[in-house]
Amino acid sequence: MFLDMINEPKDLRVLTKEQLKSLAQELRDKIISTVAKTGGHLASNLGVVELTIAMHYVFDSPTDKIVWDVGHQSYTHKLLTGRKEQFDTLRQYKGLAGFPKREESLHDAFNTGHSSTSISAALGIAKARDLKKEDYSVIAVIGDGALTGGMSFEGLNQAGHMKSNLIVVLNDNERSIGPNVGALSSYLQKMVTDPHYHDNRKKALGLIKMLPKFGAKAAKAIFDLEETMRAFTTTPGLLFKELGFKYYGPVNGHNLGEMIRSFENIKQIKGPVLLHVMTKKGHGYKPAEDNKTRFHGIGSFNVENGEVEDKGVTFTNALSDSLIKLAKKDEKIVAITAAMASGTGLDKFAEIFPDRFFDVGIAEQHAVTFAAGLASNGMRPVVAIYSTFLQRAYDQIVHDVCMQNLPVVFAIDRAGLVGDDGPTHHGAYDLSFLRNIPNLTIMAPKDEKELGSMLKAALEAKGPVAIRYPRGSCCGALAGELKSTEIGKAMVCAGGSNLVIFAVGSMVSIALASVPEMKKQGIYPCVVDIKTIKPLDEEMIVSQAKRLKKVITIEENALPGGFGSAVLELLEKHKVKADVRRIGIPDEFIEQGKVNILKERCGLCKENLIKVAKELLK
Repeated sequence: MFLDMINEPKDLRVLTKEQLKSLAQELRDKIISTVAKTGGHLASNLGVVELTIAMHYVFDSPTDKIVWDVGHQSYTHKLLTGRKEQFDTLRQYKGLAGFPKREESLHDAFNTGHSSTSISAALGIAKARDLKKEDYSVIAVIGDGALTGGMSFEGLNQAGHMKSNLIVVLNDNERSIGPNVGALSSYLQKMVTDPHYHDNRKKALGLIKMLPKFGAKAAKAIFDLEETMRAFTTTPGLLFKELGFKYYGPVNGHNLGEMIRSFENIKQIKGPVLLHVMTKKGHGYKPAEDNKTRFHGIGSFNVENGEVEDKGVTFTNALSDSLIKLAKKDEKIVAITAAMASGTGLDKFAEIFPDRFFDVGIAEQHAVTFAAGLASNGMRPVVAIYSTFLQRAYDQIVHDVCMQNLPVVFAIDRAGLVGDDGPTHHGAYDLSFLRNIPNLTIMAPKDEKELGSMLKAALEAKGPVAIRYPRGSCCGALAGELKSTEIGKAMVCAGGSNLVIFAVGSMVSIALASVPEMKKQGIYPCVVDIKTIKPLDEEMIVSQAKRLKKVITIEENALPGGFGSAVLELLEKHKVKADVRRIGIPDEFIEQGKVNILKERCGLCKENLIKVAKELLK
């Protein structure tokens, strides 16, 4: 196998072009077989195999710096840069990360996991190179989906102005997670390959071989000529030209020979250059080609047929079902997502209410202010975004929604520890960064019924409401009519006489599961489902703390500034003297791993709760 011969990128250069094609198939087979066991981002990685081989064949990593946008297409890169022996540990606890990680390899120039950051980061690296008077290439690989994020254009704008040597590889597969949306997507789709243009380009490149002494100058002259030709034959290329880039492409991203020639060409060009590459997500594996969205991020699956085990009812399903029920009775309800229709469950809403569903692309800031505009004109928008991505729209939540007290509902999916995607995707901070914003109500359901009730209450509220819920399964299916939960009211789930456990959302079930074992050890806890983190049920919390004097708070959120901090503030306000222990995610970035392993590490488990209770009562 040719993959056995590759321990670092320079080993590629001993292979013939035909052998590189065989290597591409080996890489695909390795990625498919591994992800089938570990889960991961499959379709995006299968689409960039040839692109990655060609890039490492031409450029000299780690001297040349490659920045992968998002990073969920970096598996081939990992396999070619000395990590093939560890590849079976992909996304596992203490194993290889699913995204680029500087701590993991010198070949990972920049940590990524969120979208639209690569151009800005690569430009910073390039400018540092210039200031230190060094000489190497810097390449940013960004998908067309990531171009829907405004930050990518901020980077393009600055790069075109600064004129530093920078290569941007636009991987155009017409998708982010689902199909791309918006005017920019339509714009890029107009860029099609002109056969006459490519015929002339091949002839021009042939001239370079005939002029060895003047190769670089000839390459630049020919490139300038073909850039001009492309500008006249495909007007959309003028967008990047006007931003200060030399535009090159589109080229076939699955043609290794063409990709290598393209990289060799642009490597010699000075200033900012954009190479437009056309690829197909899921290329080489039919189930992924047929269902690109499903195989974007997937759990373990059967390689033969692509089938995935049914995970049952999830909080995401419950949100979707509840929202559809409520929207059937209220035409003012609209749903918004940022390129995550399937991940947030809004794809079902979109099928039933296509005119009331809006996918804004990877543009969380715009999503929130767009929702604010809708709310200001009488609509009831629900913005469904993962917790980790809501971080990107913090100013819009404060300035555009809460300051105007607009009735926008934030459905915050993946709140807490998400598992194998690791620190870039854990929703560990939303309680901390939302709790201090005036006018905002924050709730957390313990199960799917509470989620439906909270959603109904949120859509009836006069101001903004955030509902946070975890990734994964919940107790069962929704049934019957939805009844509004009472905002600001907690509920005693188990009576007790030794201490009180104030639990938030997903932690309520852990608290209740600990009660039988605690009773065996002579501990009789009162368990309170807090439900509303802001405003807190002051009467309930103060009265229980005064009565029992021993308090434990437990939350699937960072300890600094979280729910436990809110309880301490409340007890201080009312001058209540109580012994308080807080359990939550520690003040550090938590690595990837199965959720149950990570929860145990953070103490978010029955065993640690019992341990803390025993220590508290000593």
